[in-house]
Amino acid sequence: MLSSAHKSQGVTLIELVIGMAILAGMLALAAPSMSVWMQNGQIRSAAMLLLNGLQFTRATAVERNSVVMLSLTTSLDNDCAASVNGPNWVISQDDPTALCATTPEIKNAPRIVQRRSANDGTKNVHLDAELSGFHFNGQGRFMDAGNSAGKIINISHETGGACVADGGQMRCLRVVVSAAGQIRLCDPAAGTNDARRC
Repeated sequence: MLSSAHKSQGVTLIELVIGMAILAGMLALAAPSMSVWMQNGQIRSAAMLLLNGLQFTRATAVERNSVVMLSLTTSLDNDCAASVNGPNWVISQDDPTALCATTPEIKNAPRIVQRRSANDGTKNVHLDAELSGFHFNGQGRFMDAGNSAGKIINISHETGGACVADGGQMRCLRVVVSAAGQIRLCDPAAGTNDARRC
């Protein structure tokens, strides 16, 4: 038969404090990794949204047999301006500068098709594009390539430090638009035999 001293249940205050100290130590070790993971997730989300936006722009140009553009903009109000670092974008048939808040419609300029705000889950992401506007014609060809093979948009995080390709921890990505109109997401830090490499 057990005595009443052996029937006690629960934990002592000392055991609780030791358990909480171990948990706090583990959380402190995991915090930097969690921060990098969240930043990389925001970069991937922004890259996928931009990739989809460019593909939608190209498809709309083919569907309408007309020039359609994706413009990177400073804002989505009527004070908007084109910017190679613009975190927002507008898909339209005409230049949306100073008209970004216009209700989407097909008949009147700027004939906005779609808008996306940087605040839609990717507000800390930084874009660095070679152009502020990406035009596609009715055949789906990229009109802004000039004599080059295409144009790029680099995507990083404002507070994440250096990219993996530069010795940091942030997994920066790149969207490449070829002269033929092909749109591709790639990773500058991927290995030489990796299909994701830029």
